[in-house]
Amino acid sequence: MTGIPSTSTRTTRGPGTGYVGRIPVRNLWLLLLYASDLFRETGSSDVSREENPDRLPDLLGEILAHAVEQRLRRQLSLGYRERRLDLHRVRGRVDLLRTERHKLLDRSLVACRFDELTMDTQRNRFVLAALSSVACRVRDRRLAHRCREVAGRLRRLGVSTVPPDARQLGSGQFGRHDAHDRYMLAAAKLALDLALPAESAGVHALPRPNREEEWARRVFEKAVGGFYRGVLAPRGWRVRTGRRLNWPCEEATPGIERILPTMKTDIVIDRPSPRARIVIDTKFTSITEKGYRRDETLKRDHVFQIYAYLRSQVGLGRTLDDRAEGLLLYPSVGTDVDERVRIQDHRIRFATVDLTASPTAIRRRLLKVTEPPIPESSIRGTESARSSDPIESPTNPL
Repeated sequence: MTGIPSTSTRTTRGPGTGYVGRIPVRNLWLLLLYASDLFRETGSSDVSREENPDRLPDLLGEILAHAVEQRLRRQLSLGYRERRLDLHRVRGRVDLLRTERHKLLDRSLVACRFDELTMDTQRNRFVLAALSSVACRVRDRRLAHRCREVAGRLRRLGVSTVPPDARQLGSGQFGRHDAHDRYMLAAAKLALDLALPAESAGVHALPRPNREEEWARRVFEKAVGGFYRGVLAPRGWRVRTGRRLNWPCEEATPGIERILPTMKTDIVIDRPSPRARIVIDTKFTSITEKGYRRDETLKRDHVFQIYAYLRSQVGLGRTLDDRAEGLLLYPSVGTDVDERVRIQDHRIRFATVDLTASPTAIRRRLLKVTEPPIPESSIRGTESARSSDPIESPTNPL
């Protein structure tokens, strides 16, 4: 698969128009939906979002506006911020250095530092930025006006337009009193993620991000994991992401643990019927490369990696690990690869997901690669049954 071009990109005016590389922006929106916490919260109950990613900004704008309106009825979550003021009475802690340096006591003032309850929190500023962003991308004018109106209500309540600090926002924890913010923030994060760069002409020129390839790789990995968690987990599958595997070490020297590479899988899913464990590793690169004596070959480092994931867990007393399956999943542009092989009781599958296909085809492909393979005997039996069918038989006079 070709990576994202190194040329400068431009944002598109219309929703869903344009490409990033050769990937339609609408399909990148679909990946962002799968990777988002919003898809995890709502699951796959509303299939229209996946089948029509062009409508995702409108659907998301409505979800976000409704979530913020609900929070406004109950009052937005409050937070504390530090204030430094010169007051006529003591409040909080006294700043003796400032008080003495500026001779505030001569004017009946004292420098104070104190925490103040406010609605101007990182979370609320983040939501305000998301409302302003999605209002510029929705097609429905009434919905755009609704998003701007809700954003205006936040500003009147004292929420500032200062960009939030993403690092502080990511480290925040949810308590019982602000658990309702989780859904609102999930929608807000996805709304901001929809402002993707594209190559077609638009109104805002953007420089190419230095780490675009890394961003795309992480989005693809999170999208696959988020899709399986939202679609398969409700069906009884067990889905885990970022699982760390341990080496079955023996006779280890004291310093080996410091230099031995760690094994961390992207996704591990347990299929309920027939029972099986599938270790999935996603790669944001082409599935093959030019070989020494062949036109193309699978990338040996990737094959060795998935083999190590599978074989290192054998014999540790876990039945599912003893016969676990491996899946190396790659994005592609217009190509279709789905090959598998059994190596020492482990099925290993090498497959691609065409990101230029329709959203329905992408969803179908992600589900297909987790299905058990059809036995060859069943395929031969089906073919023989067809050949013996009198309607299709060449000897049939009809």
